[in-house]
Amino acid sequence: MIRDTAANLLDFFGYEVDTAADGETAVRMYKEALAGARPYAAVILDLTVSGGMGGKEAARLLREIDPGARIIVSSGYHTDPVMASPREYGFDGAVAKPYRMDELGKAVRAVLSGRA
Repeated sequence: MIRDTAANLLDFFGYEVDTAADGETAVRMYKEALAGARPYAAVILDLTVSGGMGGKEAARLLREIDPGARIIVSSGYHTDPVMASPREYGFDGAVAKPYRMDELGKAVRAVLSGRA
């Protein structure tokens, strides 16, 4: 439900959105898009994924594939050190859950513009 909400908000902002249930799927989709004609401009990864690869591991793999990847971490754990210092953990920005429309849009725009 949260993933769908984020996708709908991003769609409202005019972004084309694909979703993945876990980091492993996100990494596979990123590789496929990078090899094709339409690479992703940015990726939002959930820090913790129940039963699947979380954001830190997925970000590490994405950096191996594409050092220039633009990666945003997302979490409801506001006190997690990754959320406080995303760059130290391989992310370009952070957005807290539950998503606020303005904060999500601001985080994506900042990362896409290189101002994160």
